[in-house]
Formats: sequence, structure tokens, C-alpha cells
Amino acid sequence: MFDELSRILRQLDGQEITVTPDIAVDEDGYIDRECPHDDCMFEFKVHDQDWREIVRDEEVFCPFCGHAADAQKWWTTEQIEKIQEQALAQVKGTINQAMRRDADAFNRRQRKGSFITMKMKVDRGFREVVLPASAAEPMRLKLTCEECSCRFAVIGSAFFCPSCGHNSAERVFRQSLETIRASLDAIPAIRSGISDADASENTIRLLTEAGLQNVVMAFQRFAEALYQHQPDPIRVRRNAFQNLSEGSQLWRTAFGKGFDDHLSTSELTELTRLFQQRHLLAHREGIVDADYISRSGDPTYREGQRLVIRESVVRKTLQLVEKLSVGMAAEDQRAIGTPFVG
Repeated sequence: MFDELSRILRQLDGQEITVTPDIAVDEDGYIDRECPHDDCMFEFKVHDQDWREIVRDEEVFCPFCGHAADAQKWWTTEQIEKIQEQALAQVKGTINQAMRRDADAFNRRQRKGSFITMKMKVDRGFREVVLPASAAEPMRLKLTCEECSCRFAVIGSAFFCPSCGHNSAERVFRQSLETIRASLDAIPAIRSGISDADASENTIRLLTEAGLQNVVMAFQRFAEALYQHQPDPIRVRRNAFQNLSEGSQLWRTAFGKGFDDHLSTSELTELTRLFQQRHLLAHREGIVDADYISRSGDPTYREGQRLVIRESVVRKTLQLVEKLSVGMAAEDQRAIGTPFVG
């Protein structure tokens, strides 16, 4: 009786259902993507045209963690749900058609004028219309890869181009400083939002101290990356650029100018003191020793005291590091043509 349905069910058993998903594009022309790595699942966007014309099918990179996978692995959770709904609707439609063909065949076999007459009817049902996954709101940070020109957008930070995997030291450095500044901007909200005064002040202290350490680390990575742009860079010790005197000499040898060509004597002295404070926080939990006093020239502390890092100190470090980095990037660009957007 249900020959056609049985045939269709056998066909569907183990068969791969092909669905052409209808992907929504946001108002700026970007489509939603999601990292397939279970520990990441970072959401981002790629311009629809660039996804079709620049991004390679063989390999796409997560802008946040750098995970690589082929282009079919980057559907968002919502898009996958919609694709599954489309596949189910397609199967339902195929089964409904088979049942109606069986019903028509059964009805044709009935003899007219028989004492008992049976008729089979299969309701056509409702045609399921599965709407495409709605596009997420446009993301604020829009980026263009300087290597392959792919346009992509993120919330927060991006370290890799989704198309070519390029890791832009300049972009990462700039984002790191913006993140530190944003955390400082949040201090009033933290102070008013935490009712426990002790917890509030401890949170702010940890945030400001981490901010100072993160500025120095961001500068270290930035200087190392630009230093490697020269045609034949010499091998330098780890974290050499955290020592401003040593870093300045390395830079002068490579590019013909030192850090004192971009900062005044007083600015370089102040930045040296701030870098030394970061060293104490990282290695001595902020407890002042004789080496700090000798290297920083800071007369305001004695041995055994604990550093006090205020918001203004971190903002000053940001200001001086940004000023120094602009000069360094300009030299790098003149030497080898590497673009920098300040």
C-alpha cells in the first residue's frame, strides 16, 4: 500500500540532505560567523563580498584564537539551527509527496460500484517557510587586513585576519592600549557599583596595577614585532625592550634613532621609572628594593615600602608609550615600507 513511501524512506536512510542556507546580511553588508573551537566560539563578522571573493574555502582563521578550519565550519549556532529546520522541512515535504502518490495509486485501484469502497486522503499540510537566521547587530570595531584587504568586524579585540591569518602587531598593540584605557574609564562605575568599600578599592588597585603591567607587555610585543621587520635582525634576549636603555640602543643600531629621539629627557626618565615599577609588581609583588631605587632614580621610596599605583600613573604610561610608538612605527615604515595606522 505504501510502496512509494517505503521507497522514499529507503532513499533517505543514510542519505545526505543538501540544503542551500539563506544567510542574512546586516545593514553594513557583513555576515555572521562563529569560531567552531569549543573553547572559543568567538562571534565575528566578515563582509559578504569578501567571504565569497577573498576568503579561501580550504582555511579560515578565528580572529580571536587563531583556530583554523575549512569555510564550512564557521556557521553560527543560530544559523545551524535554521539549516536543520530547513533540512527537516525538506524531508517532511518529500515524505508528504510520497504519501500523496501512494494515496492516489490506492484510490485508482478501487473498483467503481463495489459494495465497499475505500478512499485514502493525505492532507497536503502547510508549506513550511523557514526564515533565515537574523543578522546580529553591526559590530562596532571594523577592520581591514593590511595583507589581503579582507574586511571583518568584531566586538572587543581581534588578533588574526579570518582570511589569511595575518597577525598585525600594530593593530594588536593599539587594541591592547584601548582595552587598558577602557578599563580605567570603568573605575567610577566599579567604585559606585560595589557596596563593600574594601572590595571596591581592592578591585580598583588590582585593575590599575594590571593596567601598568599590561602597557609594558604590549610595548614589548610591539617593539619586538617591528624590530623583526628589518632585513637582518640580530637575536636579542627575551624581554629586552622592557629595559628602555637596552631597547633604545637596539633600536638605534637597527634604525638609526633611539628612544631619546622621540621622548624628551624628562619623559624618558619618567617612563624608565614606570617600567621599573612594572618590574617590581611582576617580580616582587610591588615591594621596593635597592635595585629599583638605583635603576629608577626614584627618591620617593625607601627599601621595603610597597608601591602605590594610581590611575593617573597608568594613564601617563599610556601617553608616553603611545608617543614613543608613533615615532618607532614611522622609522619602521621609512625603513621597510610597513604601514602603521596610529
